Amino acid sequence: MSDTRIEDERRRLRDRYLAPAGQRPASTARGLHHTALISSDVERTIRFYQDLLGFPLTELIENRDYPGSSHFFFDIGNSNLLAFFDFPGLDVGPYAEVLGGLHHLAISVEPARWAEIVRRLDQAGVAHEIHSDVSVYFRDPDGARVELISDPLGEMYGNEVL
Repeated sequence: MSDTRIEDERRRLRDRYLAPAGQRPASTARGLHHTALISSDVERTIRFYQDLLGFPLTELIENRDYPGSSHFFFDIGNSNLLAFFDFPGLDVGPYAEVLGGLHHLAISVEPARWAEIVRRLDQAGVAHEIHSDVSVYFRDPDGARVELISDPLGEMYGNEVL
């Protein structure tokens, strides 16, 4: 599809579905309770998310759906959680980005904290890419792509999106 046709399609969708901020109804949702990812090593995941990124572990319980599996949670601010499952004895294979699957997880952090975490990623030898001086992309120990963005919640690269 040509660039012009793609932009025409975006314009059509915006015109049809995007109401001005003051005219949008309130969301029926209260917020994101948690996003759940897979962990192949619980302790390694805890060290990465809590010790390296600074997201405190808040709970570690048994996964009610798979005996012997853990379900554990990290505080990512504003009463939002990042959760993980491990599945001991089940070969879930390596992480893969697929159509219809998770592309990346974007988490907002304060600008000073963002710079500190980028330094930690450097020191830990975690490969990462910085974009627009506000986003850093990297992969967690199981390969899931994570973005830390220093823009405030509701903004993206200086544009209001909420």
